Amino acid sequence: MDKVPGRDHALKIVGGAQLAGRICVSGSKNAALPEMAAALLTAEPLTLKSVPRVTDSALMAEIVNVLGGEATGEGTVTLHTGGATRTEVPDDLGRRMRATIVLLGALLARFGRARVPRPGGDDIGARRVEQHLRGLRQMGASVTETESEIVAESAGRLRGDRIVFDLPTVTGTENILLAAVLAEGRTEIFNAAREPHVQDLCRLLGKMGARIEGIGTERLVVDGVPRLGGAEHTVIADYLEAGTYAIAVAAAGGELRIDCSRPEDLHVVLLKLEQAGARVDVGDGWFRVGRQPKSRLKPIDMSTWTFPGFPTDLQAQYMAFMTQADGESVISEYVHENRFQHVRELAKMGAGIAVQGRIHAVVHGPCRLRGTDVAIPDIRSGAALVIAALCAEGESLLRNSWHVERGYEDMAGKLASVGAEIQSVSVDPDTVGAPHTYE
Repeated sequence: MDKVPGRDHALKIVGGAQLAGRICVSGSKNAALPEMAAALLTAEPLTLKSVPRVTDSALMAEIVNVLGGEATGEGTVTLHTGGATRTEVPDDLGRRMRATIVLLGALLARFGRARVPRPGGDDIGARRVEQHLRGLRQMGASVTETESEIVAESAGRLRGDRIVFDLPTVTGTENILLAAVLAEGRTEIFNAAREPHVQDLCRLLGKMGARIEGIGTERLVVDGVPRLGGAEHTVIADYLEAGTYAIAVAAAGGELRIDCSRPEDLHVVLLKLEQAGARVDVGDGWFRVGRQPKSRLKPIDMSTWTFPGFPTDLQAQYMAFMTQADGESVISEYVHENRFQHVRELAKMGAGIAVQGRIHAVVHGPCRLRGTDVAIPDIRSGAALVIAALCAEGESLLRNSWHVERGYEDMAGKLASVGAEIQSVSVDPDTVGAPHTYE
């Protein structure tokens, strides 16, 4: 798989174009990463299809290789960890993304020891890894924490136990699942995350021989088995990518049919778009979103919550959408406490947004957005700035587009194919705010 790119890329977008056509959604990054980690649970090959060609997937493949396994291919990735011997994830790789933490449960279950650096990736607030660690300790692991690393050890197989999360946690649920499938006895996970990618991980583990009941519910029951085998599995479609393009066309105008995606994963998002004034049609494995460019958008308040609520990973995009609504809307972020970093960059483009404390932001629309030079702070903020640039007058330069490349497979190409004036360009990373210089 490709190496992680440099940080001298930017997206150049000329606003005002209408979007029209069809987009096929790629596989889910948030499903692929823990499923790649699951390869460490078996000495047999695991083949994953529809792995998104994004830099986080390439990074996880690189980590598997460094641990002594083999990860080969793009799109269809085969992972074989029969020769894996290392249990320490290097800092320079592990700190680049949050999903590294799920290697803790997999390595501990297979080898009885794991060392991972503190989670990195987007700076969107506390990681709440204490829930992961409490669960692993209940299962018999000895866990040592420092400011820079987490080390877990187990004398023999882990033991099943009753694990209760005070709040649903996606990576926490995944970590305990990866540990529990090889544990001795039964593990019950209460207040488990129900996101589509968590369900997909359960389905993969089932193909490998795991015994899991309650998939898609708040209570997962795992009866541990002595060993797991290889499998072939197609990664679920990325409902967050689908939701991003749905919001984009609702904001910029036009009509998109979004294929290769299940509308049932986006019930609340599509409802909000309809309430705001977009047209939504759904079918089996596809949905269509459209809006006349001059039609009025209504301001609709939104609060994020765990699935099946409105995803926190679509909050920034929805805020960009609400800058085009005629009136005041309130965006409430209840999942992460540091997820309004896009507000400052949107304000540079002319957005009127007031952040109130750590949870609420008030959007005063409609905003006349202007193309300008901005810096992308994280993956989802990058998607929001793309949407804002599509709506803006003139040309925008979105620096640090490597963030977008971490989470979206060929966003620029997909949007260009449906009419957006967008391209990836090389820039001088030391000229933020200076006149645009392209190569």
